[in-house]
Amino acid sequence: MTARLDAPPPPVSASASSGAPVTTSYVPVRVMGDGTTAGSRAARRWRSARWPLAVLLLVAIVAGLAALSRPAVSSTPLAPDNAGPGGARALAQVLGDQGVTVEYVTATADAVSRARAGTTLLVTSDLNLLPEQVDALLATDADLVLLEPGYDLLEGATDLSATLGDDWSSPDALRTPECTDPDAVAAESIRSSGFGFTTTGPGSLVCFPGDDSPPDTGAYLVHEGDRRVVALDDAGLLSNARIDEDGNAALALRALGRHETLTWFVPDLLDTTSTGDPAVGAAVLPPWVAVVLVQLLVVALLAALWRGRRLGPLVTEDLPVVVRAAETTRGRGRLYRRSRSRGHAAAGLRAHSADRIASRLGLPRSAAAPALIDAIVRATHRPAEQVAHLLYGPPPADDAALLELARHLDQLESEVFHP
Repeated sequence: MTARLDAPPPPVSASASSGAPVTTSYVPVRVMGDGTTAGSRAARRWRSARWPLAVLLLVAIVAGLAALSRPAVSSTPLAPDNAGPGGARALAQVLGDQGVTVEYVTATADAVSRARAGTTLLVTSDLNLLPEQVDALLATDADLVLLEPGYDLLEGATDLSATLGDDWSSPDALRTPECTDPDAVAAESIRSSGFGFTTTGPGSLVCFPGDDSPPDTGAYLVHEGDRRVVALDDAGLLSNARIDEDGNAALALRALGRHETLTWFVPDLLDTTSTGDPAVGAAVLPPWVAVVLVQLLVVALLAALWRGRRLGPLVTEDLPVVVRAAETTRGRGRLYRRSRSRGHAAAGLRAHSADRIASRLGLPRSAAAPALIDAIVRATHRPAEQVAHLLYGPPPADDAALLELARHLDQLESEVFHP
């Protein structure tokens, strides 16, 4: 008689010390085909996955703390949130204290959308701007302040009435305005390391010429037309390291503080936007992305080292077929013969003979040909020309010549080994 495993046994009653009945009943357990249960499988999976999950959780916590604790500053040159020597945070804070709203953007499309009439647009650099981006900036109605502009941006903003200069004056020389612009007169003096601007038509005025500046050339340019355009040939005047020198602060504050809104444009290297285009590239990423990416890379490397298989010691394996060395040699010889590679066969014979002879004579395998020939001549008393022809001569012309070469090499080895 065979009992059914899935049939529950009858309840069992027992009496406790208090006399109350206690009943236990059978609870069926679902057993998998491999002898495990759902609970055992879940426990095994949790044991195998808990360490990776713990590492990922730790990385997420560290990344979150790093993102929250990271100050809202950058290392971008001339950025208004950069407190380093190359940044311009000091100037931006003073402008904010004077009631100027500073809007920091890194995408051309954002700069164009904010540069309206009655505002100021600061362009810190146009070195990596595309032609269509330059055209989009020139099409705005805002007053422009350009730092070290290129030919296209400067000539387009001044209606071809100014261009880049050729000023080789000393950067340490103190320059005075020598013009009637009120902002330049208020600054009184600056030092510039740029090459200046030259006026080529009406409407443009240059200030702060150097001692050796060409005519109509200066470090500061003002163009009055449909809007006011100001250009500085040395962007470092606005940096934290130099803003408090000479009249740099006065000149920068008056040039950038004419309106209540200032769009501070520091172009992003990956930005390709222009009018109406959505921002792409690094401009749309939050500042903590770089930190998180570095941490994820470190985690990936650690996971690869942890989960990667280690190479153990070499294990010898018996070959299914044992091939004799003589058969291998004959097989290679047949291949050379079938392909008519007498030169390769001769080179192999000569190289092996030279190695064996050099070892016999106490020479290294890297010994030069003249040294080996001299040693063989002393050992066999053969002419040097004959030895050189045998070991380093031209390839044989036919099979007979190849056999003859092999016999001569064998004889030469016999003379060396058995003089």
